[in-house]
Amino acid sequence: MSASIAATRAQPQALAGRIKKLLVLASVVLLAACSTVPRSKAPVVAEPSDGMHRVALLLPVTGPDADVGQSIANATALALTDTKVTNIRMVTYDTGLGVTAATQRAIADGNKVILGPLRSDNVIEVAEIARPAGVPIISFSNDVGVAGQNVFLLGHLPNQAIERVVLYAKSKGMNRFAGVVASNVYGQRAQSNMTTAVRAAGGILVGIQESNGTAASAEAAARRLAQMGAIDAILVADSGRAAITTVPALRRGGLRTAKILGTDLWNIDGTLAGSPPMYGAWFASVSDTLYTQYATKYRARFGKAPLRLSSLGYDSVLLVARVARDWRPGTRFPVAQLTDPQGFIGVDGAFRFNANGLTDRMLEVQEIQAGKFVTVSPAPSQFVK
Repeated sequence: MSASIAATRAQPQALAGRIKKLLVLASVVLLAACSTVPRSKAPVVAEPSDGMHRVALLLPVTGPDADVGQSIANATALALTDTKVTNIRMVTYDTGLGVTAATQRAIADGNKVILGPLRSDNVIEVAEIARPAGVPIISFSNDVGVAGQNVFLLGHLPNQAIERVVLYAKSKGMNRFAGVVASNVYGQRAQSNMTTAVRAAGGILVGIQESNGTAASAEAAARRLAQMGAIDAILVADSGRAAITTVPALRRGGLRTAKILGTDLWNIDGTLAGSPPMYGAWFASVSDTLYTQYATKYRARFGKAPLRLSSLGYDSVLLVARVARDWRPGTRFPVAQLTDPQGFIGVDGAFRFNANGLTDRMLEVQEIQAGKFVTVSPAPSQFVK
């Protein structure tokens, strides 16, 4: 797949046509055969005159997050092969052995851009070292609190998923909204996002309750919501596992007809499709069209299915490969190209970075049905502005 430009400020029809062509091109690359590219276990220092772009991949490939980190690292190896780039030298630095040490080594080795890390607290640690060195960060985190000042988030932002699914529900005649959010930082931000989204859609926010994901907490939240009057739709801003506990509690609590809404967290949890109480629920997420093809190639190469988040690793390489066309080896990474309003395309569809380090993505709405997720509202064919 090439990381070709995905969107443009040209006429809407021209833009839609261009995206269609890019999706076809992406499909062709994803279906092509690929060979193994081993991940380096130790940094390799190249001479400045070798004509290579040095790119550091900071991920936990040991420790409790090793499965996620390794899946993302595998995805970057797959993307390097698929793009057929020969001027990018990417080395993996294991944050599981120490974030500071990994970052210092990456900077000392002359890397001009960092892909990763995974967790938001690690982003802060990496940025303290990378910023003074003038090395930008393209992180896989979705924590908006760590973005900005040359830190760009490739992770899927929950506020966009909430806005998309709320607006879709409103378009289907639902007016009175409520929410059950996780009792953590994600839930706090989801609460703020939902308040903004309902107001922007012209709906009424009946109330929001917190839950820690346990059965007792879900039952308590359901009882409180049931006392607040009529509710057309309830957003459960938590993991798929928590939703499987929360939704039956809402039904038992008297909220039998309210439409259940969710965030993009649900797209990484296939068990939802096997839970009858979740059938009919809507959630917004990136499209799975190209991901399905990518997952087939990944499985053929590595002998197992990729984790859903691994697509971020694949897309990060597509992005760097696109920028590398106009990037002279040995010079600083051209950060200004990241905020090109025309955007980029990857496995997860079209996206673009804003100056504040956050991404705009084109999201679709999916419905949970028996054994599958079905698209009920396709992703837009163009960015709004």
